[in-house]
Amino acid sequence: MLNKIIITLFCCSLIACATSPTGRSQFIYMPDSQVNQMGLQAFDNLKKQKPISKNLQYTKFVNCIVEAITYEIGGNWEAVVFKDDTLNAFALPGNKIGVHTGLIRLVDNQDQLAAVIGHEVGHVLARHSNERMSQKTAVNLGVSLVSAASAPTSALGQLAVSALGIGAQYGIILPFSRTQESEADIIGLELMAKAGFDPRQSIVLWQKMAQASKGGQPAEFMSTHPSHATRIKELSEYLPKVIPYYQDAQSIGKTPHCSK
Repeated sequence: MLNKIIITLFCCSLIACATSPTGRSQFIYMPDSQVNQMGLQAFDNLKKQKPISKNLQYTKFVNCIVEAITYEIGGNWEAVVFKDDTLNAFALPGNKIGVHTGLIRLVDNQDQLAAVIGHEVGHVLARHSNERMSQKTAVNLGVSLVSAASAPTSALGQLAVSALGIGAQYGIILPFSRTQESEADIIGLELMAKAGFDPRQSIVLWQKMAQASKGGQPAEFMSTHPSHATRIKELSEYLPKVIPYYQDAQSIGKTPHCSK
């Protein structure tokens, strides 16, 4: 039975091989059309459930940045500003972007918000939602198969299967999510630079986020996001590669003027 489990998971990995925009190998097997439809439905639900900001200047500010960034990749994108004090923004499959008013109030300028929006768009470009759903489904399949094979009836056996699920969560799903977050940072940094936003402001943005969190961020091992310090370090190391993109964009007249 164990051999059948291994063969099943191995076959899944063979038919689900993909490559991200940064060249990283990905495990993706869900149809993008299905994931996009789920993203569209989720966004529609959010617009019905969460209050939408009536601050026209905030909406203009966000749309100005979104239009400049998405111009670099094409497609039709919708952005909505939600009245929410949390420091958050997101992008969903199907080209939908949400920005909370709390984040808009935190940033000092267009470049800082562009760092967040570029990051969120990076998640969509790299098909991270599909990847995470594919991983989760595969992990659940593995746990179910092992459970069926061992058919534990004792309390110790039940505990073993439970531990397997926990091990999969912290050993596979969360670390991979941190990889996705770091990858989205890189993609976002390139996007904002090519659109004419100053990528150096991404460092300032995450310094502000770190200060705003006041030590409330969970330990990196237990989190789906890199620590602020790790994120700042990685962005700083990548800056020299994207500064030329920013300089080229400026030289050809890509100078966004988005203000809140």
